[in-house]
Amino acid sequence: METLNRRRKPAGRLGANYLGNGESHFLVWATAANQVEVHIMSPPERFISLNPAEKNYFEATIDNVLPGTLYQYRLDGQNEYPDPASRSQPQGVAGPSQVIAPDFQWEDTGWYGIALQKYIIYELHVGTYTHDGTFEAIIPHLDELIELGITAIELMPVAQFPGHRNWGYDGVYPFAAQNTYGGVAGLKRLVNACHQKGLTVILDVVYNHLGPERNYLEKFGHYFTTRYVTSWGNAINFDGPGSDEVRRFFIENALYWTAEFHIDALRLDAVHAILDFSQKTFLEELGEAVKELAEKLNRRIYLIAESDADDARLIRPRHLGGYGMDAQWNDDFHHALHYLLTGEQTGYYQDFAHLRYLVKALKQGFAYTGEFSSFRGRRRGSSTQGIPPYRFVVFSQNHDQVGNRMRGERLSHLVSFEALKLAAGIVLLSPNIPLLFMGEEYGETAFFPYFISHSNPELVKAVRKGRKEEFAAFHAAGEPPDPQSEKTFNSARLNHHLREEGTHQVLLDFYTDLIRLRKEISVQSNPDQESLEVLGYEKHHLVCIRRWSQETEIIAVFNFGDSAATASLPVPAGNWQKLTDSAEKRWQGTGSSIPDELTSDGEIDLALNPKSFVVFTKKGGANA
Repeated sequence: METLNRRRKPAGRLGANYLGNGESHFLVWATAANQVEVHIMSPPERFISLNPAEKNYFEATIDNVLPGTLYQYRLDGQNEYPDPASRSQPQGVAGPSQVIAPDFQWEDTGWYGIALQKYIIYELHVGTYTHDGTFEAIIPHLDELIELGITAIELMPVAQFPGHRNWGYDGVYPFAAQNTYGGVAGLKRLVNACHQKGLTVILDVVYNHLGPERNYLEKFGHYFTTRYVTSWGNAINFDGPGSDEVRRFFIENALYWTAEFHIDALRLDAVHAILDFSQKTFLEELGEAVKELAEKLNRRIYLIAESDADDARLIRPRHLGGYGMDAQWNDDFHHALHYLLTGEQTGYYQDFAHLRYLVKALKQGFAYTGEFSSFRGRRRGSSTQGIPPYRFVVFSQNHDQVGNRMRGERLSHLVSFEALKLAAGIVLLSPNIPLLFMGEEYGETAFFPYFISHSNPELVKAVRKGRKEEFAAFHAAGEPPDPQSEKTFNSARLNHHLREEGTHQVLLDFYTDLIRLRKEISVQSNPDQESLEVLGYEKHHLVCIRRWSQETEIIAVFNFGDSAATASLPVPAGNWQKLTDSAEKRWQGTGSSIPDELTSDGEIDLALNPKSFVVFTKKGGANA
């Protein structure tokens, strides 16, 4: 056994970092151990004691440890575990960690990212987006996404999880890119290809919990706390004793993805489950660290939060008492839209059973800003006054809202073709950041159920039981697909060939045209609440959106009813030209009676087909 000189302060980054010249530096936080050894498993095999350092860190720089070397940590001369900050798990969660060389031939010099207002997001699951289910298999599809008009792809979590089938939210090694997806090299090649084509990349990361299988962090230190309990068990320790080092772990993780992998934005999963009552919260500290890195790298790097709490503090600036996140997923918009499209009122949909909720979500971001929620039995939400619409991400579908249905049904299984076009219109022409869920642009027919590949039979049994209990709130009858079955996983694979067939191709062309229109409308460049008017007509099931800038003024009218509707709408005086009409026969509609041009004296009468919408722009600009 070799013993190296002690150091007083831990140096460098967490994990195993290759320094060059055959040297690697190891750094691990281990409050639960008095002695930590690194077991170098590649020849020559050896055990080397790490030097104790301040705050219960252990570290050493070791010769003859090259990239590709396999290793584990042995605690107090007994059990061995992979590195909590492992960069690679080539044999899965049960195998040893691997030293990775940081070098990569990047070809995105001059890439600075794109402005948040220009994000048009495409969420995808790496394992089911292609038949191969790898990072590199996505690259041939990038041109299709660019042709569609997408500006950002969002990857569901890729941190190492058990087996090869998982949504990604059961990851247990936050720094390790999933080995079955192609690992470190595969993810870097995908990001590199995206940047070369002008696409930005968002990565979904999970800082509210870790998966249950092979989760060894508690063997090393106080990563978890019994003070709080989440839906996934004990909460991560962000505000108790030892929490400074836990924060360091996750902040380093965020900086690792953004600096080493050139990721442009992180989507922070379920931040309402990050229980933290510190004077300065983890989210604030994370935001500051990412902003500092962005300035250092001269790149745009964003943090996009997901929360079901309707808490505007997430996206308010820190100097105004907020957490300083850049944007937030808006479930309220989805729930209100879903009710209007499907009529469903079970579970949380009961809180959105009126057209006014979609109107408010469009105008203010949240549908609940302090009002009583029947589903929750309490008041919910806070004011969004002064927050621009582009700080909210909206969608008609996403992995949660599809996958957390019992069978994983998409909108294409639930509503008519006309309603699919209507959903596309309200999302893509909203003042918010639009997000599409993989395949929705052509009406994908594959389901997206929940799937896992755990090796622990008791854990599999618990997941099956938990899924069934979740659906009780939605009064779902029958048995959900078995999440452990490979058949369930295979049923989620996309059928890309559909995009070139019949009605699917028409829908794809329709999405492409809407995104083109969104990009051409100048009011999208810097939308705010002051240049936005949203009116709702409950009797007629109509929503009217009017937006304006110095150069342009547009009006979009949406009929969510099942029958034709005629209404007198306040429209500023002037001449108006039709930009798009979902009822037209070229979009496989029944035909529209709305003329290509209208003249308003302050009010116009419009007759809209069921589940259709129309968009007009004022000829000569907003001041004409």
